[in-house]
Amino acid sequence: MSIWEVILAFVVVVLMLVALLANVLVLMCFLYSADIRKQVPGLFILNLTFCNLLMTVLNMPLTLAGIIYKSQPAGDHICHIVGFLETFLTTNSMLSMAALSIDRWIAVVFPLSYHSKMRYRDAALILSYTWLHSVSFPIVAASLSWVGFHHLYASCTLYNKRPEDRTQFVIFTVVFHTLSFLLSLVVLCFTYLKVLKVARFHCKRIDVITMQTLVLLVDIHPSVRERCLEEQRRRRQRATKKISTFIGTFILCFAPYVITRLVELSSVVHISSHWGIMSKCLAYSKVVSDPFVYSLLRHQYKKTWKDLINKILKRSSINSSALTSEPHNRNGLQLSE
Repeated sequence: MSIWEVILAFVVVVLMLVALLANVLVLMCFLYSADIRKQVPGLFILNLTFCNLLMTVLNMPLTLAGIIYKSQPAGDHICHIVGFLETFLTTNSMLSMAALSIDRWIAVVFPLSYHSKMRYRDAALILSYTWLHSVSFPIVAASLSWVGFHHLYASCTLYNKRPEDRTQFVIFTVVFHTLSFLLSLVVLCFTYLKVLKVARFHCKRIDVITMQTLVLLVDIHPSVRERCLEEQRRRRQRATKKISTFIGTFILCFAPYVITRLVELSSVVHISSHWGIMSKCLAYSKVVSDPFVYSLLRHQYKKTWKDLINKILKRSSINSSALTSEPHNRNGLQLSE
């Protein structure tokens, strides 16, 4: 193995460990907190978490083995199943993020009618569509034998071995990425930019009220005035940062891989295997970032996982104190005898 392959293998191992821990923690928060389970977006987050966990457990280990051994790490049957799941899970994850953005758009732009427009039944219908949409492409690819081990990405994924099917595979790949990556990106941009517009409008209203209050309060201390202005600046930046994170991580993680897959269709451009694996690692990094972007850094999830950790630590401390007190009790009994 070259130094590049060692680095890439190490990156995949780190991504696997962090993704597994973070997504399991999200799942534990969902199971532990009744408030999280009651929320409609929890269904989309649960679906996204399951997709991320399956990707971590099934796809990443085979990619790691492909990097190390530089060949197909398993039999054809297993590779076809994993390639099928990779296409399904990636598309399902993208559409789940689009569904979460639609939920936020309805909640912010139509707050009074949110509970009537986004119910559990509506969320279940959206999830049903994402599953049907996601499973249709791998079914077509599997039926046409367009799934296999791709050396460029060291992964079991979409791959055409037959030159006579090249035109059909090019059309299929372009349509697939248009209706998965591009569709999800358009939905994300449309919904979150609408949310940002509403957030900025509300910020301006709050800023006007704040400035009027500061003008009226003549005797206010300069430090208090400065804190109010600082909070005003933070409020303006908060929504922009969040929405930039949602859209930015999506583009940063998926765009290099999608562009590489499209450029690969042209026989003119040569793509290095190191770049192919690196673009695949960037796509895998979305599995790591999703738990933090959509769940763990939010106040409700943060409170839940902190309560979980405290509960586990208290239980372990009680068990350890019980174990240490037991020998002391035995020694006291022996001395009394």
